[in-house]
Amino acid sequence: MRRWLPIGLVMAVVVVGCAEPPVGVLDPEPEVEVGVLDPDAPSIDWQRNDDGVESGYLEVPIDYANPDAGTLEVFVARRPAGDPRQRIGSMLVNPGGPGFGGSDYAEFATQIFDPELLDRFDIVGWDPRGTAMSNPSIDCIDDYDLYYASLDTATDPARESERLARQFVEGCLERSGDILEHVGTNNSARDMDMIRRALGEDQISYFGFSYGSELGGVWATLFPETVRAAVLDGASDPTADALESSLQQIAGFESSLETFLASCSARPTCRFHNDGDAAGAFSALMSALDDSPIPSVPGRPDVGRGVATNGVIMAMYAESFWPQLERALADAQNGDGAGLLALHDTYYQYEGDGRWGDELEAFQAISCADVDERPTAAELQARNPLFHAAAPRLVPIDAEPGFFCTFFPPALDPRLEITAAGTGPIVVIGATGDPTTPIDSTRAMADALADSRLVELESNNHGAYATSWCIRRIVVDYFVEGIVPDDGTFCPN
Repeated sequence: MRRWLPIGLVMAVVVVGCAEPPVGVLDPEPEVEVGVLDPDAPSIDWQRNDDGVESGYLEVPIDYANPDAGTLEVFVARRPAGDPRQRIGSMLVNPGGPGFGGSDYAEFATQIFDPELLDRFDIVGWDPRGTAMSNPSIDCIDDYDLYYASLDTATDPARESERLARQFVEGCLERSGDILEHVGTNNSARDMDMIRRALGEDQISYFGFSYGSELGGVWATLFPETVRAAVLDGASDPTADALESSLQQIAGFESSLETFLASCSARPTCRFHNDGDAAGAFSALMSALDDSPIPSVPGRPDVGRGVATNGVIMAMYAESFWPQLERALADAQNGDGAGLLALHDTYYQYEGDGRWGDELEAFQAISCADVDERPTAAELQARNPLFHAAAPRLVPIDAEPGFFCTFFPPALDPRLEITAAGTGPIVVIGATGDPTTPIDSTRAMADALADSRLVELESNNHGAYATSWCIRRIVVDYFVEGIVPDDGTFCPN
């Protein structure tokens, strides 16, 4: 019987009034000489791909405090501006995580960004140190099922959880020990400035999503004079410690789950309708899975409460997953766990045939490099009532703790305080029903910044830019024209 406790969890046009920025805050067409302005600047040997996107590696110090300690390579991709005559400059973009590579945001820029941004900016994405194609990347384990699914059927889940947590860190140290303590957000922000220098830009624009908002806040705090413009979409609370952040996030998922269950109960067409009591049926199903895991697909783990909870959380990232969750829950009631396992696999980036992405390994390493705290088993267990109170449907009262950072080495460079003092206005956007970075967290980011403009969208999705023409217009006008929105601007759904 698996008891699960999430510690350190891990994506109509309305006219809105906007205010003109103070003179000189944003220059939509700064006079920046193309090329390397700094004779000591690093360089990137660009290789042009068939689709016109350029890519290459940038050599950066492993430890900025000790540059002689060796280097690593950051993979960078650039989609040149579609209209070179009206090019404004480069825009760094990051999809979040932490742990996800960002070079895909340049490779697939036409599917993500508005045409006006594509025409006016070089879209520059990179794989932050320790992730994806950057070299080396964080590598700790091979079999995610062993670490993230096997505890549902463990005889002694508490002891097995601690054993696997120790084994996970041992794998990280063995395979990635040279960089493990240097992959934190502060160093990634320093890499951003190295990219800027390599691009030959005095100032640069930035668009960060989810954790990318936190990364952008650190970058703007370290290098405020280099910030031309920045948008932070779906931000976490930069003032919260690890416990507070986890509580905020699990409460956000719980709130979205309640919205999902209420919607399902109100719609007879919902596959998990259960005569209008989807909430009661959900609680009964999770209790049954806790006692008796059910089969999924041949060769893969049975689905107990832990795997099911991971699947449910995955579905809360966007309403587009909700129909899939309806079917998965209904199938699980009938003894088929394949649908919930599929959602669990999406969360953990399962690629099939026993192959997994390495995002979760990098996620854990980066997260633990950012915080001082290394809680003991007893301290984690004592927190269980807090998590159960924040998310009673997702966290059982008798859940066993998860050892997230407990056995990692001490943090050498914990994430600094975010202020972004000295920049022009930074636009912070968020969705009112965001389950991953709840709107209160995004508001806290706006409050932490020395000069910010908060824009909110009525939505239950993670992030705001991708789902709203209102938000997209505000973002484009800000980046291209230098029009800064009024603080407190609201976009209806």
